[in-house]
Amino acid sequence: MAESYPTLAQCALVAASFKVLLFPAYKSTDFEVHRNWLAITNSLPLSEWYFEKTSEWTLDYPPFFAYFESLLALIARLVDPLMLRVYNLEYDSWQTVYFQRTSVIVTELLLVYVLQMYIDSTPLRSKRAAQAAALSIVLSPGLLIIDHIHFQYNGFMYGILVWSLVLARCRSTLLGSGLVFAALLCFKHIHLYLAPAWFVFLLRTYCLSAKSIFRIKFFNCVKLGAGIAAIFGAAFGPFAYIGLDQIPQIFSRLFPFSRGLCHAYWAPNVWALYSLADRVLIYLAPRLGLSVNTEALQSVTRGLVGDTAFAVLPEITPRICFLLTLFFQLLPLIKLFSYPTWENFIGAVTLCGYASFLFGWHVHEKAILLVIIPFSLIALRDRRHLGAFRPLVVAGHVSLFPLLFTPAEFPLKTIYTVFWLVLFLMAFDRLAPASDKPRIFLLDRFSTLYIAVCIPLIAYSSLIHQIIFGKNFEFLPLMFTSSYTAIGVIGSWVGYMVVYFTA
Repeated sequence: MAESYPTLAQCALVAASFKVLLFPAYKSTDFEVHRNWLAITNSLPLSEWYFEKTSEWTLDYPPFFAYFESLLALIARLVDPLMLRVYNLEYDSWQTVYFQRTSVIVTELLLVYVLQMYIDSTPLRSKRAAQAAALSIVLSPGLLIIDHIHFQYNGFMYGILVWSLVLARCRSTLLGSGLVFAALLCFKHIHLYLAPAWFVFLLRTYCLSAKSIFRIKFFNCVKLGAGIAAIFGAAFGPFAYIGLDQIPQIFSRLFPFSRGLCHAYWAPNVWALYSLADRVLIYLAPRLGLSVNTEALQSVTRGLVGDTAFAVLPEITPRICFLLTLFFQLLPLIKLFSYPTWENFIGAVTLCGYASFLFGWHVHEKAILLVIIPFSLIALRDRRHLGAFRPLVVAGHVSLFPLLFTPAEFPLKTIYTVFWLVLFLMAFDRLAPASDKPRIFLLDRFSTLYIAVCIPLIAYSSLIHQIIFGKNFEFLPLMFTSSYTAIGVIGSWVGYMVVYFTA
C-alpha cells in the first residue's frame, strides 16, 4: 500500500514547529518543579536527592526519572548554570525556559518513533486507521496543554508506554514488553494503575502454556523475573547501597497518602460528582433534616483546590478507593485471562486506566491521558468502540481547560481542541468499520447529545460567567466543568465496559 499523507514524521515536524512558538506561553508550577529537580540531581550527592526540601517541590518521581533529570542537567549546565542552583528558587531566565521547553519537544520524539512502530506492525487492511490513531496522539491537545504549555514530560512517558503495548503485539517480543513496562514504572509510578493488565497478559501468554494453564514455562518465568529484578535493581539499587533509610524515604515521597481525596476539584471522576452531591445536600439538609459538618464547609467541596472534607455525605477513605478500583479492574482481567488477545489486552489496559481514574485516591486531572492514549489504539476497531471513545475524548480534553486559566491561552486551548475534535472525530467516523454486533441506541444518542451540550458549557465557564458574576461564585465554572466532564468519562466507561464484554 502506498504511504498515506501526511506522514507521521511530517505532522510531528509541523507540530514541533508550532510548539516552539509556545515557548513564551504560560507555565505552571510544574516548570519550577522540574527546574528544581535538575538542580537537585546535579548539585547534590545521590544520598540527598529524596531528602532535599529547600523547595516545596521535592523530588517525588522514581529513580529512573531522577537519573533522566541528572542527564538533562549535564546539558543544562552548558546553557545556564544558574538554573542548577538548589537555592535559586523560581528561576526562569529565557535560557532556562528555552532549554526546558526544548527538552520536552526532543524527548517526545520517542512517542513519534513508537507510534510509527505501531503503524508498521498493523495488518495492511487496518494501516490507514492505525495512522489516523497515531496522528491523533501526536497532535493531541492533551499533550499540547499539559506538556508544552502547563509543562511536563508526558509525551516521553507515553512513548515508553506505547512501546510496551506495541511489543506485546508479537509473541517473540512479549519479554521485551514486560521489561519496557517495568522500566516505565521506574520512571513514573502512576503507571502502576495499569500493571494488573500486564501481569495477567504476560502470565497467560508468556509464563503459561497456550495449551494448558496448568503447564508453566519455567524458563520464561525465570527470564521475566530476572529481567524485572535487574531493572528495579538498577533503579533502586544505588540508593539501597547508600543506606537503609533511603528506600523508605523514596517510597514516602512516591506515595503521599496524607494528601486528600481530590487533587483538584475539576478532575472528572466519581468523586467530582460525589463532591457535587455533597454541595447540593448542604442546601437541602435543613429541609431533609440532615446534619451538616460546619467545619467542612470551607473545604474543596466549594470547588477550589485543596484537601477534601464532606459536610453531609460520609468521608471517603483510601481503603474505599482501593477496593473500588481493584473490583472494577478485576472484571476485565477475568476476560483477559480467558481470551488473551492483543485487542483484549489493550482493552484491559484501558479499563484499568478508567477504574483508577474514576475511583482512585488523589487523582490528578492530567491522568485522563492514561485512558485516552491506550484507547486511541483500538478506537477504530469498529463503530461500537468509537461510540464509547467519543465522549471520552471530548470530556477528557475539556476537563484540562482549567489548567490554563490565563486569558492569553483561552483562544489557543479552545480553538486547537475544537479543531482537533472536529478533524479526528470526523476522520474516525469515516474509518471505523461497522460492527458485527448490534450497536446500543442509548449509547449512540448519549454520545451525540453529550458533544452538543459541550459547546455552551465551554462558553459559559470560560466567558459568560465572568461577564455576569465577575469574581463572585468562582466555584461555579469549575463545578460545572468538573461535573459535566465526569458524566462524559463515566458514560464512556460504562459504554466501553458493555463493548468489551460483548465483543
